[in-house]
Amino acid sequence: MLRSYTRDNSHLVMVQDAGPANPSTTAASPASAVWLDLYNPAPEDNRYVEQLLSIDLPTREEMQEIEVSARLYQEDGAEFMTITSASLLESDEPITTPITFVLKGNTLVTVRYAEPKAFANFVARAQKPNAVPVATGENIMMGLIEALLDRMADALERVGTEIDAVSRLVFRKGAKDKPGPSSDDLQTSIERIGQNGDLLTKVRESLVSINRVLTYHTSVEQQDKKMTKDAKMRTKILYRDVVALTDQATFLSSKINFLLDATLGLINLQQNQIIKIFSVAAVVFLPPTLVASIYGMNFSEIPELKWVFGYPWALGLMVASAVLPYFYFKRRHWL
Repeated sequence: MLRSYTRDNSHLVMVQDAGPANPSTTAASPASAVWLDLYNPAPEDNRYVEQLLSIDLPTREEMQEIEVSARLYQEDGAEFMTITSASLLESDEPITTPITFVLKGNTLVTVRYAEPKAFANFVARAQKPNAVPVATGENIMMGLIEALLDRMADALERVGTEIDAVSRLVFRKGAKDKPGPSSDDLQTSIERIGQNGDLLTKVRESLVSINRVLTYHTSVEQQDKKMTKDAKMRTKILYRDVVALTDQATFLSSKINFLLDATLGLINLQQNQIIKIFSVAAVVFLPPTLVASIYGMNFSEIPELKWVFGYPWALGLMVASAVLPYFYFKRRHWL
């Protein structure tokens, strides 16, 4: 799918029916199209944009390369910059997807195979007059990156809230009317910790890639001496946002690791408590079992065998042999 946008004074306007099927539309002129958005593009859409701007767009496989040289490069007078964007941040299964920005002149081309909500948010804002700068493709790219960072900031806020809730559950103080966390609660906590840890991993990966793109774009623009004062200021603001979000993500990651260790520790304590109960039972019932075993032996000459008080004596001896070791161990704080 190809979506073409032109600038109308201070806002964007989508060109209807723009693409290879309608080459006579305003999108056929590179000067009139300020943004060409390729979403799950068909081969004919790619060829149309390549012929329009005289560039070679990267394939999906090339966009997924991890080498910096395959993600950040110049070719045919255009800048090719690929980021790893976190998407579906509000779902239980967030994903990362590559997004390529291609800047040639004042035209921006985006190639993507997912629909991050940040793109829809930016388009809605950019279609309002004087909402965001849309004079050039560079302005639009900065606006899109800013929208992506806003979405990741919201995701980090949700993770922070979720971690606080998990922390209150894990470290809940037990009482008579409100016991501590059960095994099911701790298992649920581990699942929630794992989900948030996975989301943080994807957000941090995205922040690293955005930082690389901003650094590369700044260095290229400084070499060509094209970057305006406003663009430099906006890039600097985005740098600060990336650094701040990276620090926040690092802090939340360390907190998640601490919660995971604490939760596993509490599970071990509960398991030790269960083993302790079995140990107490063994201490209590082992001596009576010994007494019963002695008086249950098949010997004809047992002194208490024909004694009138032999049966109550054996019972009392079994009770005493159970109670005395229990209180002795309890006094020594072994139980």
